[in-house]
Amino acid sequence: MGILNFARKASVEPVNADLEAFLQGYSIEVMPRTAEKVEDFTAHLPRGTRVYIAHIDGTPIEDMVATAARLSDEGFDVMPHFPARIIPDAATLEDWVNRYQAEAGVTQGLILAGGVAEPAGDFHSSMQLLETGIFDRAGFDRLHVAGHPEGNRDIDPDGSDKMVMEALRWKQAFAERTDAKMSMATQFAFDADPIIAWANRLKDEGIEIPIHIGIAGPAKLQTLIKFAIACGVGPSLKVLQKRAMDVTKLVLPYEPTEVLSALAKHKVETPDSLIEQAHIFPLGGIKTAATWVTENAGSAGTPANQS
Repeated sequence: MGILNFARKASVEPVNADLEAFLQGYSIEVMPRTAEKVEDFTAHLPRGTRVYIAHIDGTPIEDMVATAARLSDEGFDVMPHFPARIIPDAATLEDWVNRYQAEAGVTQGLILAGGVAEPAGDFHSSMQLLETGIFDRAGFDRLHVAGHPEGNRDIDPDGSDKMVMEALRWKQAFAERTDAKMSMATQFAFDADPIIAWANRLKDEGIEIPIHIGIAGPAKLQTLIKFAIACGVGPSLKVLQKRAMDVTKLVLPYEPTEVLSALAKHKVETPDSLIEQAHIFPLGGIKTAATWVTENAGSAGTPANQS
């Protein structure tokens, strides 16, 4: 079986040019514990890839900063998470910002509410973190915020998107008065149609923040369904459920080819779309996700040590 798989991968298949273009400059997400499993990121990720570092509640800031410093030293563009609900006060936020700058040269961050139910202290939203002015005073030149193509029941328990949209309007106004470049990194989804419809609606509502669409990397179907339920992914979960009912696909790992190809086609047909690029959640492992891009997206996936 291993020989057959090797032979299949060794064959040269034409690259989807639209997909290759769409995945140029893609970003990926790691955690300190998953980063430890990767001996050399330059063997897997393209030079200058933006690597988000997810800050899970309970992770020591020392581990976060050490991971950021390592990735920065290897030549990657590091963007740590700043989850409002696990930051007790402004002094802690400023300390984190200063550590990232002094020890890892970080000047950007993903500012989000965070997934915990009860705030640790003064903050419960990304807007409160932005309002402190700490990022501006520190000279952060890029600030990303979270996006939710299928809504967020933590913010809108009634299933609507009223509060989510109100927050996006605030962030749009903030983007207009800050010097920092802003983009929106979204929760992962599995169906292109709801993503495209959401992006179109935002534009109609006057939102102009570029969208970096969250995409789940290759993984076992059971793994993706577990993450999708835990993260509140809604309409596009049906894509996974339909796949689970197909016996011929049940045992095969999920790959994001279909959704990414559809988004790439949309980008070619609608170049002024807010959808700017892809952000990959490596739910099946960092190496697996990076290898998929390398094998399917031509130059977009060339590892740094091969370029």
